[in-house]
Amino acid sequence: MRLSTVPNKIKEILKQPLWLWGTMCLGLLFVLTWYEVPLVSSQGMVVRAHFQEGDVPSHPSDPAWESVSPLPLPLSGQIITRPVWPEPSVRALSIRSIHNGKEVAFLMEWQDATVNESLTPGVFRDGAAVALPVGDAPAFFCMGQLDHYVNIWHWKADWQSDVDRRAARAKESRRKRKGPRRFEVIPRRPSSVEDLIGGGFSTLTSKERQGRIKGQAEWKRGLWRVVMKRPLTVAGDDLENEAMLIPGRLQAVAFAVWNGENKERNGQKAVASWMQLQIDPVVEN
Repeated sequence: MRLSTVPNKIKEILKQPLWLWGTMCLGLLFVLTWYEVPLVSSQGMVVRAHFQEGDVPSHPSDPAWESVSPLPLPLSGQIITRPVWPEPSVRALSIRSIHNGKEVAFLMEWQDATVNESLTPGVFRDGAAVALPVGDAPAFFCMGQLDHYVNIWHWKADWQSDVDRRAARAKESRRKRKGPRRFEVIPRRPSSVEDLIGGGFSTLTSKERQGRIKGQAEWKRGLWRVVMKRPLTVAGDDLENEAMLIPGRLQAVAFAVWNGENKERNGQKAVASWMQLQIDPVVEN
């Protein structure tokens, strides 16, 4: 084909009727949906931590969350290190965040048809994580790297079950119910969220001090809703092992989700890599 004929060919294509263009667009959309190709990327998105006076919501059903619009994030498979996980079952995540100048909370929501809150040989749990760089420089979002560490908040469905059952046991004891007592060994967990530090693959380490990050979750009609909450950074905090969360600051944040029913664990997960977290400045009245 001669180059001189190219403009004429383009003109002929542009003269096609609108119904044909619409059909072609719908066909392309169908193909992308069929092969589960995300139409948007999480990169470049901004997660906003909205400033609100009063208590920061701790439970997913708190009505305060309705005052904040959710931010939908596409998730993709982890293909950076082995074993790769290119086809996770969870493809989208919804994020909301609120702070009151003292604490900040994140609400993560995603579709999951089953509840997996046990961890035994061959059985895996549901989970979710928030990753934040330690210091000012962004780290590699998969567990960080040497001298650029990442602080990971890992919510675990089995830990949530332990916390909820122990709370129910304590409530039952306060009521002094009569009848035979049930004996059940329940781990004493300070939180359903494990506070971790990573400096590269296979370096993930649980921090000695746990319980600073609180978690609460509920599963209803195929939807997990998980809240993770932590105090904002103040003078005296151990900044060598903890992410800085300061009102008015723009920093990086990443998210991950595990579906135990799909045998997802460790690096086999759905991820949303680094994006921006904007913590609103405190508004004085």
